[in-house]
Amino acid sequence: MYRAEVTPRSTFVTLRGLRQHVLHWGPEHDAAQTWFLLHGFQDCAATFQFLVDALPRDWRFIAPDLRGFGASEGMAQPYWFPDYFADLDALLELLEPAQPVRLLGHSLGGNVVSMYAGIRPERVERLISLEGFGLRRTPATQAPQRYAEWLQQLRLAPREGRYASVEALAGKLRQRNARLTSERASFIARAWTRDGDDGAVELRFDPWHRLVNPTLYRREEAEACWRRVTAPALLVLAAESEYLQRLQADGDAASLASAFPATTLVTLAGLGHMMHHEDPAAVAASIVAWSKD
Repeated sequence: MYRAEVTPRSTFVTLRGLRQHVLHWGPEHDAAQTWFLLHGFQDCAATFQFLVDALPRDWRFIAPDLRGFGASEGMAQPYWFPDYFADLDALLELLEPAQPVRLLGHSLGGNVVSMYAGIRPERVERLISLEGFGLRRTPATQAPQRYAEWLQQLRLAPREGRYASVEALAGKLRQRNARLTSERASFIARAWTRDGDDGAVELRFDPWHRLVNPTLYRREEAEACWRRVTAPALLVLAAESEYLQRLQADGDAASLASAFPATTLVTLAGLGHMMHHEDPAAVAASIVAWSKD
């Protein structure tokens, strides 16, 4: 099992009527820097442990489990992306109301913090997005099929994710991602699950997240938010990312640079989408180097 070098502190807060879990690392007072961390889809705050362990000890980190993930309360009904903006806004108002903040997000969390930084530019001092580059454009002609698919899914009870054991899930994670060490895979598998009644483990993930979004992704809206970001920003990409490749023309350096006009782009060789799980030291090095600018 992976041994954490910086021990997290666990708290719960109520944000917009939901009980949400928050982890804290680093000094509680007089930190050199404080960062709010937002995880990706089906992930949770705890797996930022690897990255925290690789970053400076005098930095402070605050990471919530997003609604319906990890130990945070779920909705047991469909989820809507703008709720993540509102939850982040409420968390910042609760924990850091008086001054602009530093935000870092991965994947889903990267999209949330990047768009939030354009929606409320006055609230963000610095921004880091790990693979938070949005989705492919979707034509309006897909709307009827998407709505029909969503209506069909509403008729069926979403299935809980179950595995025979933590070790079985860890093995599956390594099978999907050969860059993941066995120690980190076991840590992630434990963070992602809770014990079931029959000796199996269940994902700590509200299965209602599995429903397709009935609203088509509008990349133009995301880009409009990105262009309003005023904070210094870092977009870290993975050269072997399976998701970046799906963007096609929107995923080349020129397109991303135009969408994130004030952002430094860094691409890490040999890493995939889960870069902070695969090589947290390399990700941390890019962050520290950029932070010195």
